[in-house]
Amino acid sequence: MKHPSLAELTARQQLLQARAAQERSDFALHFEPLEMPLSWADKGVDAFHFISSNPFLWSSAFAVLAHYRPKLATKALAVGWGAIKLFKTAKNLI
Repeated sequence: MKHPSLAELTARQQLLQARAAQERSDFALHFEPLEMPLSWADKGVDAFHFISSNPFLWSSAFAVLAHYRPKLATKALAVGWGAIKLFKTAKNLI
C-alpha cells in the first residue's frame, strides 16, 4: 500500500479548500433572500428572552394597564391565561 506524497496531499488540500469556498459562496447566495426575515425572527426571540427574564418589567406594564384601562386588562389577562393553558396542553401532547 503506497501512501500519497506530501505534494499530492498539498494539492488535494488546496482542491478541497477551493471546493469548500465555492460551496460556501453558493450557500450564501442561495439563502440571501432569507437573511432579513431571519434577522427579524432573531430580534423577536431576543425580545422575548429579555421580557421573560425581566418579570418586573411586564408585571409593571400590566399594573399600569390595569390602573388606566381595567376592562382591557381583564381581556388581556383572560387571553393570556388561555394562551398559557393552550401552550401547556400542547406541550404535554408533544
